[in-house]
Amino acid sequence: MNHEIKEYTVNLIEKEQLIISGKGDDNLWNNAMTLNDFCSPWDSKKPSEITFRALWDSEKLFFNFTVLDSSIHIEKQDDSFDSINDSDRVELFFRPDDSLNPYYCLEMDTAARLMDFIAYPNKNLDFSWNWPKEDIVVKSSIKEDSFNVEGSISIQSLKDFNLIKNNKIETGIFRAKYSPDQNGNFEPTWITWVNPNTETPNFHIASSFGTLILKE
Repeated sequence: MNHEIKEYTVNLIEKEQLIISGKGDDNLWNNAMTLNDFCSPWDSKKPSEITFRALWDSEKLFFNFTVLDSSIHIEKQDDSFDSINDSDRVELFFRPDDSLNPYYCLEMDTAARLMDFIAYPNKNLDFSWNWPKEDIVVKSSIKEDSFNVEGSISIQSLKDFNLIKNNKIETGIFRAKYSPDQNGNFEPTWITWVNPNTETPNFHIASSFGTLILKE
């Protein structure tokens, strides 16, 4: 089945100008295109609004999620991946090509905790791998009715992993929202930029990716 490839244009800014605070409050974000075309294909209820923005300079790719949410769920027992995995979060997946062999996953919760790993086809996830710490920054902030997750990734690391080709980065943009069921157990709602057209939720599939275009 052929799917329309969604594209998002990442505007270029001057080097070392944008300040990552976790609040998404730098005026340079006004230069970014706004992406809020998200859906939850497996849930009848429309998800709360998510706004994604990205910018880049010669050294970094910047990203900024603003999510409307007045009931954030976070597991705070520790900094383990299990805790992050059971918390409200946003996610960026990057792949060199649609073989997904490999692809790279960055999952970030509202406390700016990062679950980063490399993955291979059929949801073969390797949690022993990490994005180089010196090449990524993640910060966050929480307001009464929303949260921000903001950060940067070095252009060099994206090149090292063969993720920039002809100024394009094949990217999945997602959110996991945890809400209590009738028994008080927190269950996730899966939200995505690109509808992968799967019967059950699955982001670990080629059809869940779109394309970021680095505009010069």
